[in-house]
Amino acid sequence: MPEPPPDTLNEIGVLRRREIEARILAPVLEALGREFGREAVLRVAAEAIREIARQQGKGLADRCGAAGLPEFAAALEPWKRGDALRIEVLEQSPERFHFNVTGCRYADMYRALGIPELGEVLSCARDHALIEGFNPAIRLRRTQTRMQGAPFCDFRYRAEPALPGPNPPEEPAR
Repeated sequence: MPEPPPDTLNEIGVLRRREIEARILAPVLEALGREFGREAVLRVAAEAIREIARQQGKGLADRCGAAGLPEFAAALEPWKRGDALRIEVLEQSPERFHFNVTGCRYADMYRALGIPELGEVLSCARDHALIEGFNPAIRLRRTQTRMQGAPFCDFRYRAEPALPGPNPPEEPAR
């Protein structure tokens, strides 16, 4: 099978991309859920989406030419485009990139579409896999999201010496 062309869809902004995906996937997931069971369908969809995010992370590192936290921080513009995310940077260095998301139009969009429960699967669940694909030595810790009703998302990235294994699992929102 030939190699697909490069993914350039983030040029429209990730918020717009996620809306297009959600408008297609929500009815498909609903129909599959009726046929095969909602939990099973969402579990399979979430794993497929995480794998897509890992591949997108690898592609992002390739486009950046390096895979450190400074390059990752500089590459966030498509996710923020159109005031999609308002972030408050708390710490930024080659070893740490800590920020809070204080405004999230992604969460607003999923609610407006009437599918707030899919926001986690279609957007938030990508974050750990994206950084894993970008650089497996960077760890993300996040304990809460606006998608789950928290006042802010707490993103805490840290670069570590290369360690075996995947990112630690995301902690539940409090």
